[in-house]
Amino acid sequence: MENIKEAVEYIKSKHSIKPQVGVILGTGLGGLVDQVEVNCEIPYDEIPHFPVSTVESHKGRLLCGTLEGKDVIVMQGRFHYYEGYSMQQVTFPVRVMKILGIKQLLVSNAAGGLNPNFKISDLMIINDHINLFPENPLTGANLDQLGPRFPDMSEPYSRELIKKGLEISKELDANIHQGVYAAVTGPNLETPAEYKYLQIIGADAIGMSTVPEVIVACHMDIPVFAASVITDLCYPGAIEKVSVEKIIAAAGIAEPKLTELFSRLIASL
Repeated sequence: MENIKEAVEYIKSKHSIKPQVGVILGTGLGGLVDQVEVNCEIPYDEIPHFPVSTVESHKGRLLCGTLEGKDVIVMQGRFHYYEGYSMQQVTFPVRVMKILGIKQLLVSNAAGGLNPNFKISDLMIINDHINLFPENPLTGANLDQLGPRFPDMSEPYSRELIKKGLEISKELDANIHQGVYAAVTGPNLETPAEYKYLQIIGADAIGMSTVPEVIVACHMDIPVFAASVITDLCYPGAIEKVSVEKIIAAAGIAEPKLTELFSRLIASL
């Protein structure tokens, strides 16, 4: 808690905003910041106890400002377990955003599509997840002042926010699905046999992030809305070699659709 408080106090010293909505932007999905009226920009390496983004396309900045008339705090880039950070470090910013005052958390990521109905650059609203990480961010002493020892996970993604997201999706010229997101450690992509396994256990998309942040948000009773951009296809007959450049390019095509979805959702809160 002391580390969390130090980070909160530093951010407050830079900006007096009390954000309503927290946003975490994933690989190649930083375009939403163009819609934000930014009042304060803080590099991660200036914030006490914050990790630093090491992944290509992650800018590594915390932005405070307004979007659609709402006070927001935006992570332009996130942290991953495969970067060598502990789960507590990966999820530390979510703790900080909670103490700063957020009431909802919006999360985006780039993901591989396991569902044969998906195409590259489609969007998937996440309605559930499968956690395949070997560690849990809640392991260790529980922060009783933030949440219970055994938090319920029967609604990891807010049904109310999903309903709003689906209503907004009908108004957008985009292929927007909903489905289950499976989270793995990375950084390597999966083998064809592993993709088959993930399909069998019920996953529609696969990625290397999001779930730790969502677990911590649920621990602190923060409603979550999350969406994946499908950047490559992982079902039989569609699997191809993937590069970071291809992933970023596919995310770039979908980015305007994701930005519109998030912007309209924030406006509706």
